[in-house]
Amino acid sequence: MTDHLAQFIIAGLTTGSIYALIALGFCVIHNATGIVNFTQGDFVSLGGLIIYSLLVSLKAPLLVAFPLAVTAVTIVGTLVERIAIRPARSRSIVILVFITIGVSIFMRGIFKILWGKNQMGLPPFSGDTPISLAGATLMPQNLWIFGITLISVLALQFFFNRTRLGKAMRAAACNPRAASLMGVNVNSMVSLSFALSGALGAVAGIIIVPITTLSYDIGVMLGLKGFAAAVLGGYGNSFGAVLGGLLLGVLESVGAGVVSSTYKDVIAFGILLLVLFVRPSGILGHSETERL
Repeated sequence: MTDHLAQFIIAGLTTGSIYALIALGFCVIHNATGIVNFTQGDFVSLGGLIIYSLLVSLKAPLLVAFPLAVTAVTIVGTLVERIAIRPARSRSIVILVFITIGVSIFMRGIFKILWGKNQMGLPPFSGDTPISLAGATLMPQNLWIFGITLISVLALQFFFNRTRLGKAMRAAACNPRAASLMGVNVNSMVSLSFALSGALGAVAGIIIVPITTLSYDIGVMLGLKGFAAAVLGGYGNSFGAVLGGLLLGVLESVGAGVVSSTYKDVIAFGILLLVLFVRPSGILGHSETERL
């Protein structure tokens, strides 16, 4: 067990980084609208499917395909808000959540028609020569995942804390009426939240494809675990989303290694339920969650 612990931790941090990106997407939209966006997992699927088509079918280089795929899913995220959410904004939160569930089912149907039900795969971004570190073996794709996740988290924090547009978005999330009186276009800020959520989901889908099989519904379970990570860390708390994602990934990996990979999903959601019984607000949650 101790001989493999380092390997389990590396594997857990890898999947946990993906969960963290997805959890951040949930938090961005929750802080802007108060809803749980269940299309987040489909943004993950779409990012992977689009980059697969660009790399395999169109033979585009990675440096071109990556930003194109992220941009495409960002646009789809904006369209989800404009077409499905904005017309129903006067409705209750529960209705809006069910709308996102309906949109999610619709999107998966479109994905199945366009890409089929077959399993697909992509080679690693930069080869598959293993790297030894502290008794564990890392693949180059692990480093891609760690690096891109770190860059994404830092870029998001810079955007919200250092840019005028990011501060306007935070103001609209905290007090829409006051922000509107100060000249902030609240509808545009909500659209931007869906765009950012789509971009985060796309990045997660793109970087995980080389280490797993790709299908039209790959984002379903990843989305649920990203949601679990967001709740675990403290729903709406950006730092909690990252911590919850990494913690969930490590505990899931170690638990699967000790018990059995068959119970991997059971372990993940069991940990979530246990934490929520002890601390319902999550690890970093407070009576009033931190807004992005």
